[in-house]
Amino acid sequence: MEEELVGEDLPEQMGYRLEKREQLIAEGDAYPVSLPITHSIEEVKNHYPNLEADVSTGDTVAVSGRIMFLRNTGKLCFAALQAGGGERIQAMISLDKVGQEQLDRWKELVDLGDHVFVSGEVITSKRGELSILADSWQMAAKTIRPMPNLHSELSEEVRVRNRYLDLIVRDRAREVVKIRSQVMQSLRNTFHKRAFTEVETPMLQVMHGGASARPFKTHMNAYDMDLYLRIAPELFLKRAVVGGLERVFEINRNFRNEGADSSHSPEFAMLEAYEAYTDYNGIADLTKELIQNAASDVFGTTLVTLEDGSEYDLGGDWAKVPMYESLSEELGEEITPETKMSALKKIADKQDIEVAHPLHGKYIEELWEHFYKSKHPEPFFVTDFPVDTSPLTRDHRTKPGVVEKWDLYIRGYEQATGYSELVDPVIQRERFVAQAALAAGGDPEAMRVDEEFLKALEYGMPPSGGMGMGIDRLLMSLTGLGIRETILFPLVK
Repeated sequence: MEEELVGEDLPEQMGYRLEKREQLIAEGDAYPVSLPITHSIEEVKNHYPNLEADVSTGDTVAVSGRIMFLRNTGKLCFAALQAGGGERIQAMISLDKVGQEQLDRWKELVDLGDHVFVSGEVITSKRGELSILADSWQMAAKTIRPMPNLHSELSEEVRVRNRYLDLIVRDRAREVVKIRSQVMQSLRNTFHKRAFTEVETPMLQVMHGGASARPFKTHMNAYDMDLYLRIAPELFLKRAVVGGLERVFEINRNFRNEGADSSHSPEFAMLEAYEAYTDYNGIADLTKELIQNAASDVFGTTLVTLEDGSEYDLGGDWAKVPMYESLSEELGEEITPETKMSALKKIADKQDIEVAHPLHGKYIEELWEHFYKSKHPEPFFVTDFPVDTSPLTRDHRTKPGVVEKWDLYIRGYEQATGYSELVDPVIQRERFVAQAALAAGGDPEAMRVDEEFLKALEYGMPPSGGMGMGIDRLLMSLTGLGIRETILFPLVK
């Protein structure tokens, strides 16, 4: 890994830089605590957007940046200084402005990658490049490790393991961070307009719940008790609704001790929202509004351009596709909640589909994913799921054997899930007991009986709709990037 970044002579190169650090410290400081900066590089560039070549403005500025290009030639040295956002400006260190001693110190002590401070007049070079003709300079932060080769792209593996280098050398890496920040702001703005309250709920939980997933387990020494990193905030957010917070949302981290691939991360950002006196149809409308607003706010359009250059339309209405009916259509035979497990298993076996801890609903969902989801890249909601895989969801009001639940698919990936929430504490207890039996049978994703949550429901939760959406997945949908590129510092092995 180190060789890919800087070559085999890393120790020697670092040794030279450490010697320069010692000299800088002996003469002053290699890492000053503050600098008399007057402008950012961006401000200077914005103030002088269209200067002609070989112009002296008479204006003096003081800036700091990382050296991304360095050329030392006789009486005049050149450096490209880069700000954190990627903006660059040329610094010119000349003999007649800084004197022989400071010119020699620059040549001796400054390396590619160093942060330097320069003060001087804003000019344009004979080639028309906006520059600062320095009358003084100072080391702002000496780099000990050499920069990677700036003329060749870093591999994906190096980028995700050394994201700080990725941010330094690649414009797109910085752009994705900004896009994510803008998306988060847009989501919060949409909720604000709808009078939602943002809350935070516990990460460490006595009992994991709110989703079917395998948790991470830890131990709290102070209380001498086992705890779980949460797999979802759902059960606490519903407690908030019971308490009278009728429109709530949370954006925070979830942890699921499962596989990691191009669309899954064991630690991920999740948005969940709950609204009293709506149902899964109303919450679907909210979800579509959140995503379309995010696209429009960030890119100015719902027709987004993906990383490969293709376009994807997030606008308009999104189809609602019933799960059983669409599966039946794909198979050419009717599949219903009454279809026997043996018949479903026979179909699954023909497609080499294995279902761990088999249930009717698990077969239905696996078969549907196999036959339907990848064939329809446009955004759509698949609706009305099997009851035995949806323990927190209200029974469908007209269709026996299914629940009022949808999954949103965008570009073939599951993007979000929404329910008409189950608020009857008696039925919820029955569902938890059934899940506990599955857990006792070895299903690691099954839920447990959460008595504290049931106690809250027994105080009365109004009819509600709720949704959960992965933020990292949303960035994938908006950009066409893989999940490791949408997370600033992804976990890697």
